[in-house]
Amino acid sequence: MDFALIVLGCLICAVFAIRTQRLLISALWLAGASALTALLLYLLGAPEIAVIELSVGAGLVTVLFVFAINIAGEEIPIKQSIMPKPLAWLLIAAAVLLLGIMVLGPQLSRVLTGSEPGFAAILWNDRLLDVALQVVLIFAGVLGVLGLLSDVKKISKDGNNEH
Repeated sequence: MDFALIVLGCLICAVFAIRTQRLLISALWLAGASALTALLLYLLGAPEIAVIELSVGAGLVTVLFVFAINIAGEEIPIKQSIMPKPLAWLLIAAAVLLLGIMVLGPQLSRVLTGSEPGFAAILWNDRLLDVALQVVLIFAGVLGVLGLLSDVKKISKDGNNEH
């Protein structure tokens, strides 16, 4: 039940980070999602990855976003997606699948084999999904930065495009 609440909170923060009009508020929602992800990773037994996620995802990235937004200024852009919707849905499905495997994988292997795996098996086999989740999070961060740095065309009142 605790895992479900944390995942639900993380999803809520992520949705608000995407849907919020102001960039500073969006950066704070993203920090919340990152902090909840770190908590989930810690509870799943990956404290090292959780510390990295908390310090880099919720700390450093948030500070850099706030710094960049304050320097560049905040304009409300015309909504234009830089990623096709099918690719976005595919990435969402992959993240949900990885999260499901990470949550259910160790329990299923214990049920199927009937024994506890050794330390080497846990370290080298079960933690592979932690690394895959980190790759997905880094990829999402890169897409977020690309979204912030993308060139948005402004349409003036007379209908001409401006850069």
